[in-house]
Amino acid sequence: MQFQQLQYFVAVAETRHFTRAAELVHVAQPSLSQQIKALERELGADLFQRARGNITLTDAGEALLPLARRILADAETARYEVRELVQLRGGRVRLGATPSLCTGLLPDVLRAFHDRYPGVRLLIEEGGSHDLVRELARGALDLALVVLPLPTPSPALTTVEVLREDLVVVSSPEASAPGDGRRTVRIADLERERLVMFRHGYDLRELTVAACRAEGFEPDFAVEGGEMDAVLGFVRAGLGVAVVPRMVAARSGRGLRVTALARPGLHRTIALAHRSDVAPPRAARELQRMLLER
Repeated sequence: MQFQQLQYFVAVAETRHFTRAAELVHVAQPSLSQQIKALERELGADLFQRARGNITLTDAGEALLPLARRILADAETARYEVRELVQLRGGRVRLGATPSLCTGLLPDVLRAFHDRYPGVRLLIEEGGSHDLVRELARGALDLALVVLPLPTPSPALTTVEVLREDLVVVSSPEASAPGDGRRTVRIADLERERLVMFRHGYDLRELTVAACRAEGFEPDFAVEGGEMDAVLGFVRAGLGVAVVPRMVAARSGRGLRVTALARPGLHRTIALAHRSDVAPPRAARELQRMLLER
């Protein structure tokens, strides 16, 4: 049974006339008649009673008509939904990102994407790079913004660098300024500070702790275990200082003192990752383009 045969059958059933049906579906009448006969042979039953210009449905034709209409309607719905997706009027993007990027980089880009493609659903998952790489590998995400180098190198992922971001020290304006109030703070100065530290598995935690150890000391934690919003809140309350991305500090600057790190400072490299063996969906590729061109 061919889709085209069902179209011809419904056209004849609705017009009760082979010539008018052929005109309706833009095909020659002999071709339409041949396809109807082929359909009847396949089904093993006549679909029409043909009597001197009077075309009526047989019992088999009556049974087939609602089913054929449903099949044709479902096919039209499928065409519409695929067209909507191709033209980015529908679909979804599953994007993973570290919490600091959700606070700093993503809001402006996602707003621009949503303004341009309001019909595309954005599903955001926050997590550390290790967790996001695992979610990408199992197909739960289309794209992920991760910190390089990856915690576990994966040949199954393709990464493209998005930005290289400076880290800064944030503190409460009501507390003593870190580094004795100088314009920049050295990593070594943090030995005299109590740090508000992120939870285990957080990329910023690993980076900060490694930098302190490279200067020969273990950081002193006033509070640890928080996510980005919690860490910034604890700093505002004067519990200690924290090392955060400059972009986050700029967005969350109210109630915070921001001090740059002295050269060479600390930086992190952000990359956009996706599976190498599966092309991201059209909507995800468009979001990827906007992130790279932001």
